[in-house]
Amino acid sequence: MELTKAEIKRYSRHLILPEVGLEGQKKIRSASVLCIGAGGLGSPIALYLAAAGIGKLGLVDFDAVDSSNLQRQILYGDKDVGRPKGESARDTLNDINPEVEIELHNLALASDNATDIVARYDLVVDGTDNFPTRYLTNDVCVLAGKPNVYGSIFRFEGQASVFAPSQGGPCYRCLYPEPPPPGMVPSCAEGGVLGVLPGIIGCIQTTEIIKLILGTGKSLIGRLLLYNALDMSFREVKLRRDPECPLCGDRPTITEPIDYQQFCGIPEAAENADADPDEISVQEMKRALENADSEIQVIDVREPDELEIARIDGVPQHPLSQLETSFLQLDPNRTYYLHCKSGGRSMKALRFLREQGFKHVKSVKGGITAWSEEIDPDVPQY
Repeated sequence: MELTKAEIKRYSRHLILPEVGLEGQKKIRSASVLCIGAGGLGSPIALYLAAAGIGKLGLVDFDAVDSSNLQRQILYGDKDVGRPKGESARDTLNDINPEVEIELHNLALASDNATDIVARYDLVVDGTDNFPTRYLTNDVCVLAGKPNVYGSIFRFEGQASVFAPSQGGPCYRCLYPEPPPPGMVPSCAEGGVLGVLPGIIGCIQTTEIIKLILGTGKSLIGRLLLYNALDMSFREVKLRRDPECPLCGDRPTITEPIDYQQFCGIPEAAENADADPDEISVQEMKRALENADSEIQVIDVREPDELEIARIDGVPQHPLSQLETSFLQLDPNRTYYLHCKSGGRSMKALRFLREQGFKHVKSVKGGITAWSEEIDPDVPQY
């Protein structure tokens, strides 16, 4: 199908590129891309794919827009807070280019639905922020013979590659055969991320998608691009397919999606989350702080910079990053309630102290975020 006069005008800056031209723009219009995640990475990816005139764009995301997203997720604005991300994204993308078909998948990608969803698209782009979905995306793409355009971000650093064993390259498992232990790698919510970073990595991913569609240039297949914003430096690591890879190797043992929560060592959520014997509520923490005769001491295991944002008066700090030495100041026979931002790091601190012989330690469920929501709304959330 030929381009219309309106399309010729809209894409004129593409059309005058010899590497694109009329035929290349037709390829872009005929292509379909599945973007898994409509957050930090998914925002620039979706925006630039829509602007480029991609034929069909699928968005997988079941989350709602939160005000904390707005620092980096440029698909959304203040008016979108509280709305489903998919619906908000579709409105924005339709405004950028109403000719693009937007297909929403308002669900969590899982082993029982990923194969059918991926099958509808030519390429997949990974905008996820957790390891189970990352491995699931990789595995389904390899099994389906679809390129997986990968990106990840953390603090001031990002990386990107294209995993495509069907085109002779490695897969994500060749690079990372095993996931890190649960909680070992902090999330962006815990560790932070420079707001512009996902824009840079997401634009690199989008560039790779368009090159793959056009069949031009040298792709990142077999290469891992590493970016450091503080140094403003790029490094490149060559990647090779692992012949022992259980997915794309010479003798594959993974022939269908597996249980990725179990593979990544993430325990199933208990039916009654309050039943976890290692956790106490912020109400219990409040009672301990109010009882002058209490032998319980509450400890904040967040980092010093976080105390400048939000703190609870009278709670001493033992940052998790320094706990390997600072625990010597604590009494192993005393009861300690440990809190962080949301409960993840306090559980790590609990496990560490247990290994050192501390028997009476509890993690405050929800951390200072729950304290702000349930006890003192004057304490800022971040």
